[in-house]
Amino acid sequence: MLKIIPADDAEEPYRSPDLGWDGLSGDLILNALTHPTAPGDFRAEQGLATQVLICLMTDRRVDPSELRSGDENRGWIGDSFDIGEGETPLGSKLWLLRRSALYDGIEIKAQDYAREALQPLIAQGAVARVDVTATANRLLKRLDLAVALYGRDGTKLYDNKFELLWRQIDGVADPLAY
Repeated sequence: MLKIIPADDAEEPYRSPDLGWDGLSGDLILNALTHPTAPGDFRAEQGLATQVLICLMTDRRVDPSELRSGDENRGWIGDSFDIGEGETPLGSKLWLLRRSALYDGIEIKAQDYAREALQPLIAQGAVARVDVTATANRLLKRLDLAVALYGRDGTKLYDNKFELLWRQIDGVADPLAY
């Protein structure tokens, strides 16, 4: 998992590159060639939004007992044996819901998986509170996940919605825009 490390005021802070999401995979975003200070370089303007994408859209390895018959475990194999003290596995278990019907209570399971995945942001002090709300739209066969993150002073730092399961979000070039 990428760690958010407070920078010393005297140093130039390291900013991890922004990720974009096309509904199936994430990729690094590049600045336009007309960018005033870093033309063609990796864009690094939305670190928190990038962390949310990594936390939610990366598949977390699960205990074999959580797999349905015929499912193969996903996620980074290193999470099954190489987790340091205080670290948590990378990603979310939301992938376990992809083959599920929109059964009663799936919203609670999705919210639990998302909160668990976003917990490292609280543990690292990047945010003080996470609000997650899942809403099943059975007519459209879709599960929406709303994520809001708050700072220590109660300021909303992040607010975005994701479509899960049957139709992933399409082309998020600017994940903080809402």
